[in-house]
Amino acid sequence: MNAIPRFWEEKFLADLTLAEWEALCDGCGKCCLHKLEDEDTGELFHTNVACRLLDLETGRCTRYADRFRWVPDCVLLTPAEVERVNWLPPTCAYRLRAEHKSLPSWHPLRTHDPDSTRRAGMSVCGWVVPERRSRRLEDHIVEWPS
Repeated sequence: MNAIPRFWEEKFLADLTLAEWEALCDGCGKCCLHKLEDEDTGELFHTNVACRLLDLETGRCTRYADRFRWVPDCVLLTPAEVERVNWLPPTCAYRLRAEHKSLPSWHPLRTHDPDSTRRAGMSVCGWVVPERRSRRLEDHIVEWPS
C-alpha cells in the first residue's frame, strides 16, 4: 500500500498549490475571531468574538469563497502574511510549518478526518460568541496557551 504523500512536510509554504494551501488549514476558526491592538504599545489581545460569517457550530466561514465582499477587512492569508502577522494561534498549521514544526496529531491531514480539530477541542466551537451579541470587544479578551 502506497503512503499518502505528506506534502506539508516536503514543501515550503510558498511552494504549495492552492488545494494544498487550503488543506493545510485545520479549520479551528481562531483566525476569524476579532482582535484588539493597544495603539500605544502595539500589544495584541485576542477575543472570543467571532466574525459574523463564522458558523459557530462548525468553525467554518459560511461565505468563504466571497468573504471579502461581505467582510472587506478579512485577511487574505498568504505565505508572506504568515511570516508577517503576530496573531495566528500557536496551533495554526500555517504558523507551525513556517516555524518548521510538525502538525499536531489531531490535524485533519494526519487523521484523515475533517472534523478532528473540533473533536480534539481545538476549534472555536462551543466557546465563542457571535459578533452581533457582543457590545465591547474589551469585555471578551481571552488568552491562548503558548
